[in-house]
Amino acid sequence: MARLLLTFEDQVLRELPMSSREASIGRSPDNDLVIDNLAVSNHHARVSYEGGQLFVEDLKSLNGTFLNDMRIERAALHGGNRIQIGKHTILVDTSHDLEIPLGGGRKAAAPNMDETVVLDTKERREMFHQAAAIGERVQVAPGRMRVPTLEVVKGRTDQTEYLLNNKLTVVGKSEMATIRLRGWFAPGVAAQISRRDDGYYIGSGARIPNVNGAPISGPTKLKDGDSVQIGRVHFRFTYRD
Repeated sequence: MARLLLTFEDQVLRELPMSSREASIGRSPDNDLVIDNLAVSNHHARVSYEGGQLFVEDLKSLNGTFLNDMRIERAALHGGNRIQIGKHTILVDTSHDLEIPLGGGRKAAAPNMDETVVLDTKERREMFHQAAAIGERVQVAPGRMRVPTLEVVKGRTDQTEYLLNNKLTVVGKSEMATIRLRGWFAPGVAAQISRRDDGYYIGSGARIPNVNGAPISGPTKLKDGDSVQIGRVHFRFTYRD
């Protein structure tokens, strides 16, 4: 019987024997393999048998599922394959000849967060470059790798663009601000951008932001290409690949 070995930094966290049923993988505690990592979606991927062959399938996860460093939608599995989900690796052992390092058998703890964090852009690009280097076609579904970004079009800030990979992004001069405004009269908290299940919403702080030239009357969902003005700073909200 094949087995899946959930590993992290060369330590096996859990071993899951594969029978004829499918195995679900994700951050939610109702999965067969629970991965306590914010880069993992609640229901991230599944492994199942079809005609006696093992397959892995991505479940429209935010950060994707990789097989031997190549992003996949669905792929056949063989002994020795490595499934990469977030910062964890699942080893596929079909003949029980893989050695289990010390520390094996520890079950991953149940997650305590509701939101999936987008992996750092540099880290994800490196994985794609590795796949391209070996001449394999990386399978990417449209929109799956798009990262929300605020680009500075005009005004004084500490950077020219910002990746919105936190649940709450504060815009202002405060030390807690992710987007730091410059200038004597910049408020501590000028505005806030929050991530919700259906997208990113901008709300007022000490300033009332303008979206596409009009002041907002409450939390406003941002769309790709929207123009955002907060005080004297102009941004463009985009989803980048």
